[in-house]
Amino acid sequence: MATAKRDYYEVLGVGRNASEEEIKRAYRKLAVKFHPDKNPNDPHAEERFKELGEAYDVLIDPDKHAAYDRFGHAAFAQGAGFGGGGFHDPFDIFREVFGGGGIGGGIFETFFGGGGRAEDRQRGSDLRYDMEIKLEEAAFGVEKEIEIAKLDTCDKCQGSGAQPGSRTISCPTCGGRGQVISSRGFFQVSQTCPRCRGAGQIIEKPCRQCHGEGRVEKLGRVKLKIPAGIREGARLRSSHNGEAGIRGAPQGDLYVVVHIREHKIFEREDDNLYCEVPIPFSVAALGGQVDVPTLEGKAHLKVPAGTQSGQIFKLRGRGIVHLNGADRGDLLVRLLVEVPSRLNPEQRHKLEEFAALCGEENTPIRKSFFERAKEFFK
Repeated sequence: MATAKRDYYEVLGVGRNASEEEIKRAYRKLAVKFHPDKNPNDPHAEERFKELGEAYDVLIDPDKHAAYDRFGHAAFAQGAGFGGGGFHDPFDIFREVFGGGGIGGGIFETFFGGGGRAEDRQRGSDLRYDMEIKLEEAAFGVEKEIEIAKLDTCDKCQGSGAQPGSRTISCPTCGGRGQVISSRGFFQVSQTCPRCRGAGQIIEKPCRQCHGEGRVEKLGRVKLKIPAGIREGARLRSSHNGEAGIRGAPQGDLYVVVHIREHKIFEREDDNLYCEVPIPFSVAALGGQVDVPTLEGKAHLKVPAGTQSGQIFKLRGRGIVHLNGADRGDLLVRLLVEVPSRLNPEQRHKLEEFAALCGEENTPIRKSFFERAKEFFK
């Protein structure tokens, strides 16, 4: 029993009043998703792709669209006005929608590795390098030089891939077209020639050093400027410092991902820095001045009398430089009041005298707490 055809609007996921642009947009999204070349292990992808092409072919054509709205699928049954063979090849539809020129043109190749310009296909690969820097380097910027192993231009053939005096000839596999045709059921798919890699030509006598690729593995050095204020995970692009392309094609790019080493004193949040500084109990009670660390050395912080443990003080402009800007974040210092862990007899005696002299008026936070929690102490 034949499976009933799905509604074309349902196939594309659009409403019955969808505009031409909405139909195109829906088709573009789904056609890329279900293209057979993108789903080689899915036996249903080709049928889904064919179904999408058929639905688009009808709904994008004003006459077919009107007929479908009036008669449904019956409008295209054998003997009806449009005939059973009135649908276009779904691969031709795909290339037409995505701006391709003939078999293997346009975005078809961008997604699935077909034709395109030889220099685009053989462009060198982009590379990634993970770099760890200090917090100070991230704060103020730094210049770095990295060493990286990559495929670089062959010195012997200067990237041509050919022995001196050798010539290029038309590729016998594809006849110089750079494309080979393979069949997928009822459809024919154009793919890059595996022998010439789409160039349409092969080298008569390949370079012995690079075996005709025009590139060999080398250890290279790249200088990078890390901007002040850079953040964790930021990615820097170094153009044309990736792998060399095949036989003189353009080089890829190098992408450097920056990681900031954990600091033993400071923590960063956006452009602000945080640190904790212990202070003596006496300074917290009587007030005074303490030294606090900054990325540029020490700074003086005035501590008012009666400072509580955990209180935060701000040092403006002592944080991280704003990326690509002149302003800076702040340094937030959290003071931790240190209680003596050991007391000699004289210290203990003095502290007991001090405790006896202190009334509740000197401990307002404690007094407030016990007033709120007195029902739990009954």
